[in-house]
Amino acid sequence: MTKPQTYVGVDQDVYGGMTVIGKMIRDAWVFGLIPETQTCAGWNMAGINSLLHRVNDEWDKYGCLFSNLPEELRERHRRFHGEAIERARAAGWSGEIETNDED
Repeated sequence: MTKPQTYVGVDQDVYGGMTVIGKMIRDAWVFGLIPETQTCAGWNMAGINSLLHRVNDEWDKYGCLFSNLPEELRERHRRFHGEAIERARAAGWSGEIETNDED
């Protein structure tokens, strides 16, 4: 019997969490679904998927648009994602990995 795969945690993820899962976790912080101290380290994929559905439900309330978020949530989004981008850039991330297939 093999041990189920678990997530390493947004703070230990590639380039400080500049992955689909990392971004989703920061969105969960924005919406208050989990505390911002929760990195999701050790979570199995079922738990990650469950959180993803909850995050998507929250985004649906705002038409999946940042501009439709109330000011408080926009500020939280700017803070969480802005700090993550700064850390990622300091670690060598440029954002190119997300656009490599757009040629």
